[in-house]
Amino acid sequence: MKRNEFTANRLREVLLDGRWVANTNYKDQLESVTWQQAVQKVGNLNTIAALTYHVNYYLGGILNVFNGGGLEIRDKYSFDLPPIKSEGDWKSLVGDFLANAGKFVEHVAILPEEKLDEAFVDEKYGTCWRNMEGVIEHCYYHLGQIALIRKLIGENRE
Repeated sequence: MKRNEFTANRLREVLLDGRWVANTNYKDQLESVTWQQAVQKVGNLNTIAALTYHVNYYLGGILNVFNGGGLEIRDKYSFDLPPIKSEGDWKSLVGDFLANAGKFVEHVAILPEEKLDEAFVDEKYGTCWRNMEGVIEHCYYHLGQIALIRKLIGENRE
C-alpha cells in the first residue's frame, strides 16, 4: 500500500469511520452530542465544541494549502470558537467539521508520492508526510479528550 493511501486510511479511521485504535472516531462522538453537552464546561477543560472547532481550524487551514493557498492559520486563533447558542449552531459546526474531514482524507489519498517527501510550505515545518502524521496524532489526542469529557458530563448528570 502506498503511503498516501495508508495515511488517508488512518485519517479516515480517526475522523470518520474507524474503530481500530480508539474504538471510536470523531463522527461517532460528535453526532451523538447535543449542543448543550457540546458547550458544557467541566472544570478547566476545553468544551467539546471548542475542541471540535480547534481540530476543524487546522483541517481547514491545511486544506487551504492543499488547494494552492498559503498557510494562513495561527495557533493563537485556533480556539476562537464563535458562540454556540442552539442545536443549529452545533450541527453547523459538526457538519463543517465532517465536510472538511472528508475533503482532507480525499486530498491525502491522491497526494503524489513525491509530494509527501517535499517540505510542507517551508522547510521549518518538515515534510508533508510528517505533517500528515502530526495531524493524525493531534486528532487522536483531542478525540481522547472529547471521549473523556463526554464521560465526565454523563457522570455529572447522575
